[in-house]
Parts: sequence; structure tokens; C-alpha cells
Amino acid sequence: MTTLSVLGFPEAELGITLVDDVAIADLAGRFGRPAAPTDVLSFSMCEGAGAEFRGELLGDVVISIERASEQAARRSVPIDQELRELLIHGLLHLLGMDHERPEDARRMREMEKHLRWELERLPA
Repeated sequence: MTTLSVLGFPEAELGITLVDDVAIADLAGRFGRPAAPTDVLSFSMCEGAGAEFRGELLGDVVISIERASEQAARRSVPIDQELRELLIHGLLHLLGMDHERPEDARRMREMEKHLRWELERLPA
């Protein structure tokens, strides 16, 4: 079972790209966000022009490996755990979730917690 299966998208596809802070800041600036490093960006194919032609492609998640490394060290967790957290967060954004309003943030945190629990149950 995968995260996508848990979410009800067992055949879905997405792109995952690991970049440095310079690259993610550039991407953020080119797509309407402040041109500063961030931990994760999501580019959804589920909405907007051409969405009907996307097939099983959900979109792309871009993660700054530098941000992930710093956050993992600050939280005293392994880098792979931090990357998994960022991927889950980005994936939920691909599916239309956000955290702009308090109730949306709560719903997103609950879904992240559920997905972590599901993934932890999988055999190693």
C-alpha cells in the first residue's frame, strides 16, 4: 500500500524533484510566491487549463533538500522522515488541500497524521 492508495488514487502518478534553496526560491518567484527558499512547492495538474488531459498525473512536488535537512536537524528526526513529511504535505496540496483558513489547516494536519499512521503500519 502506498500513500496514493490510502488516498484513493492507486494508479495516480506524480513527479518528485529534490532541489537546493536557490532553485526552489527561483521556482517560487516564477510562480507567484515570494522568491525565497521554502521547504516544498506543489504544482497541481488537477485544476486549471488542460486538467482534463492529465490522465493519472496529479502534478509535481518540489522539495528543497537544504530546507529538509535543516528542519530535520531542528526537529531531531532523520532526513528521510522529514522528506516523507514534506512529500505528504505537497501531495495533499496537489489534491487541492490548503491551510489558509484555520479549519482547512486543521483538516490538512489531520490528514497528514492519518497518512503517517498508515505508512508506519506498513512492513519494512
